[in-house]
Amino acid sequence: MEKALEPPLIADVMVGRLARWLRVLGFDVLYSNRYTDAEIVHIAAAEQRTVLTRDRGLAARLPEHAVIFVHHDDVDSQVAEVLQRLPQAEFRIYSRCSECNHPLRSIDRESVFDRVPPYVYLTQTTFAECPACSRIYWRGTHAGRIEEKVRRWKQI
Repeated sequence: MEKALEPPLIADVMVGRLARWLRVLGFDVLYSNRYTDAEIVHIAAAEQRTVLTRDRGLAARLPEHAVIFVHHDDVDSQVAEVLQRLPQAEFRIYSRCSECNHPLRSIDRESVFDRVPPYVYLTQTTFAECPACSRIYWRGTHAGRIEEKVRRWKQI
């Protein structure tokens, strides 16, 4: 299993969409809309995670090196802003579950027969599964749009 991109992150409720996009890129991003600010601070310290937030009060509670304050509202600009603050790394797109953050594992096509729509089974050959939540992933029609976004972000 590949090591996650550094640094590991934790996102507050104000940047949930950003967390999902960073997971698509391969970043280890903890996120729950149930985390309180105190829980985020505790988890960040215990696991040496950098906090992503738009909350000035939360940002003020953390050492400068342990927080990335996100200024932008739209998710594309947020991703660009975060990537400017993080060390250059090769993205590992589609390597983490966008829902629960666990690393994905390749899964045999035959084993997903009754778990994906028939059209998907007939048209796709490669699948991945999240071992934590059992979600199945494949390269769907949206993959081209995602990969175009990634190409733009790599140019930052």
